[in-house]
Amino acid sequence: MKLTLKIVAGAALVTLALAATLSRQGPTFKSSTRTVPLYTTVIDAQGRLVPGLEKEDFDILDENKPQEIDLFINEVQPITVVVMLDTSASMTGNLKLLTQAAEAFLMRLLPEDQGRVGAFNDKIQFASEFTSNRDSLIGALKDLDFGNPTRLYDAIDASITELQDFEGRRVVLVFTDGDDTGSRAGSGDVLDRAREKEVMIYAIGLQTDYFNGVSRVRTKPDRSLRKLADETGGGYFELEKTAELQPTFTRVANELHSQYVLGFTPKLLDGKVHRLAVRVKRPGLTARARKSYVAASEAPATR
Repeated sequence: MKLTLKIVAGAALVTLALAATLSRQGPTFKSSTRTVPLYTTVIDAQGRLVPGLEKEDFDILDENKPQEIDLFINEVQPITVVVMLDTSASMTGNLKLLTQAAEAFLMRLLPEDQGRVGAFNDKIQFASEFTSNRDSLIGALKDLDFGNPTRLYDAIDASITELQDFEGRRVVLVFTDGDDTGSRAGSGDVLDRAREKEVMIYAIGLQTDYFNGVSRVRTKPDRSLRKLADETGGGYFELEKTAELQPTFTRVANELHSQYVLGFTPKLLDGKVHRLAVRVKRPGLTARARKSYVAASEAPATR
């Protein structure tokens, strides 16, 4: 997903609108044993977030079969989020810009939201406990250490573990500028866990260039990040310039506070992975939500 001026402008408008949502932030949706929730982002052809839709504007398909929508919430829902940042050696020169961008995201957390800050390189660290105190979260950014390898998938996996016992919408927002190097977990393992624990992954990847001894070479972030984001209903943003960091972190915050909650009651609880699709009936609009779920007879235990 390329960041454009139109998207940035749209994000700015939504930021202004979020001030009005503070007084109407809804209670946390708590998943029952049988309800399958889908946290859904809707955008138009220009990438702008679309508010104001009704239940009748959506279709849900489970294994290509239409489902009755028995849950619909169009209020701001609290989030529990881990912000996980790549602090490998390649990011040394961009630390200030990265922390400023992360601060922009954390400043847009609402009173009912909870966050935790972490970092990864050759080790994985969490620099804060879950809290709604934005000042504490921003202060924790100063405690992050640098290292060499990039244990990207281990970091996402550890973040899922930290989130798995919480109610409601659980999100990992991960930033990296490179490929995974040194993780024990693979991208497929992480996707399976995210699906099982119903965790949404947002990924921001920064392209980088370096001199290989002959010429300058441009590298792209790990290719599996896009699939992780797409499959879990999050978003993937690939950036070419560090100047795009702050608008993109802001965009993610706005998007998370502009999602619809849809839900249905599955007719077959066979313990298997089912493919999902959410569609918007209005022309020119696109819905983004998780693409699969495990049709288990019991929901994961939460607190």
